[in-house]
Amino acid sequence: MPISPFSVASLLLTPLVETKPLGTATGFVLTHDAKNYLITNWHVVAGRNRLTGQPIHNSAATPDSITIRCLENRGRRASYVDVARWVDVSEELLDEEGMPLWLEHPKFGRRVDVVALPLTPRSNTQLVPYNDQLMNETMRAGVSDWVNILGFPFGVTGGGSLAVWTKGAIATEVDVDFGDLPCFLIDSRTRPGQSGSPVIAYSPGGMTAMANGETVMAQNAMANLLGVYSGRINEKSDLGHVWKTKAVREILTNGVEGNGALNSNAT
Repeated sequence: MPISPFSVASLLLTPLVETKPLGTATGFVLTHDAKNYLITNWHVVAGRNRLTGQPIHNSAATPDSITIRCLENRGRRASYVDVARWVDVSEELLDEEGMPLWLEHPKFGRRVDVVALPLTPRSNTQLVPYNDQLMNETMRAGVSDWVNILGFPFGVTGGGSLAVWTKGAIATEVDVDFGDLPCFLIDSRTRPGQSGSPVIAYSPGGMTAMANGETVMAQNAMANLLGVYSGRINEKSDLGHVWKTKAVREILTNGVEGNGALNSNAT
């Protein structure tokens, strides 16, 4: 059975400060105006709690770069059968003046826990970006429907550096903003390392419920990107935040630069 391109599309991330790892996380790529952007959480690149601004790591360090594990480009568009070779590439998070290189939400800033980091073009990597078609709401995705979170819990991979698929159920009305922000909740046993994971509605084929109320016989796998996972509402709950694709679109089209002073390592 061929490997799903969605297993390859999620990327294992390692935030670093002066080359020292600060944990692991997940990201994925979206293309906008012919440029590739890494999509992940604000708290991943800033190393801080989005609500309090306090450092997350017990050392109080915050990252200045991030390592992204990508499929190696072998000069051909693979069918994802041969995925044994991966390459780690590094992207700076801050410019020479300590200002963030990522884009945040134009209205809510870090309250929306999503960023878009422009990626350096490279010839040695093979990216599998999500596209606009996958962001269209064609499949049914409402309360109690199942979704998949594709990431790396505790930094664990699904063989090679393929993503682990975690299943969850939509827990709040998708069309109603949770906490007056472009967000909804899912009920899923996610763990550290899955922050920044794409959340998708997925059908492997067969009878598939659609957003318009119809049920179709899908000949092939179908998917919709619903948003970006960013962690549970608290440590005792299995309810987690998913930032809607509309928020991601707003960041890509009208995003603003981050707050450099907040992300300084100075104490």
